[in-house]
Amino acid sequence: MAKEISTSEYQALAELRYRIRKFLNEGDQVAREAGLEPQQYLLLLLIRGLPEGQAATIQTLAERLALKHQSVVELIDRMELHGTVRRTRSRDDRRQVLVSLLPRGEKILERVARHRISELRSSGTALVNAISALREFVSRS
Repeated sequence: MAKEISTSEYQALAELRYRIRKFLNEGDQVAREAGLEPQQYLLLLLIRGLPEGQAATIQTLAERLALKHQSVVELIDRMELHGTVRRTRSRDDRRQVLVSLLPRGEKILERVARHRISELRSSGTALVNAISALREFVSRS
């Protein structure tokens, strides 16, 4: 039989959820102030921040954004119109479409990312503490 969830475990879950939502909502606001919709910012961030050796294909971006392929295509269409990204065919496999940042996209991304990193430096401790509190409960189980 599973052990009963304690009040302190509920509180730790609630605190983590609050801290994550707060961080995400503040990031969405910073993106909007920079002229981006939150998903546009995430797309730019994903393209720039993919692990070494991983190509920014539409399939990869869709998976990482948790969106359908067509939704990512539409997002990229809009961003190409705004001059933030470019779509090209892979030299190795012409069926594969690669997405890259244009200078305008790089500049906007850097502005938002600088703000987000600064935010993490100043208030990231609360998020880390919320995660640590939950880790303690998990390790006791």
